[in-house]
Amino acid sequence: MNGRDGFFAGGVDGCLGVVFDLDGLVLDTETTYFMAWRQAAALMGYQLPSAFCLSLSGLHYRDVEIRLLEFCGNAFNLQEFNRLGGVCWYRIVEKQGIDIKKGFWTFLKLLQESDIPYGLATNSRLNNALECLDFAGLGNVFETIVARDHVERGKPAPDIFLNAAERLSIPISRCLALEDSTAGVMAASASGAFTVYVPSVLPADPYAGELCHLQCRDLDQVAALWAARDL
Repeated sequence: MNGRDGFFAGGVDGCLGVVFDLDGLVLDTETTYFMAWRQAAALMGYQLPSAFCLSLSGLHYRDVEIRLLEFCGNAFNLQEFNRLGGVCWYRIVEKQGIDIKKGFWTFLKLLQESDIPYGLATNSRLNNALECLDFAGLGNVFETIVARDHVERGKPAPDIFLNAAERLSIPISRCLALEDSTAGVMAASASGAFTVYVPSVLPADPYAGELCHLQCRDLDQVAALWAARDL
């Protein structure tokens, strides 16, 4: 659904915790990943269209590999692609860093002022998530981080969000979950969290829009609704 019922009919005062996705929601990492993947594929003699890369948004790396084999054929050397992709990615982020998404600092400040616990729930592996946070200058911002390594099933299964809520010691039904991808929205919705969809890829996926409780253009809009007690 995509209604404006308020956070469990209680406004933001009903929220006890907030769980952020990382890639595409807090950080603009997906831009750097897509650049690196296209460069790596080109070095191997393949072309990855931008639209194909965008279709991989929010997927766990194992699912990305499956899609790559489907698109490029079974002869595609995943090991070499991953090696080259890593080299290309480090060159990109060492040169330009990783951008923080619009509105993140504004919303984070509101959470801190309200003493609302918050954490990360990411489909990335932990070491990759920590690297990205460091490159963006957010290495000390999140005390609670749940990565793909910590659960049996990644997104779109709900495990990562359920684990995050458990670590925050907050019922998932009292958590606000922020996601930018369809796989993430599916996971957050299935977990029972109040799900806010902030699409990183436009046009937004109508299916994700139907699953979420609320759709926002960016975290600035989320922050404005929070400040107005209108979530």
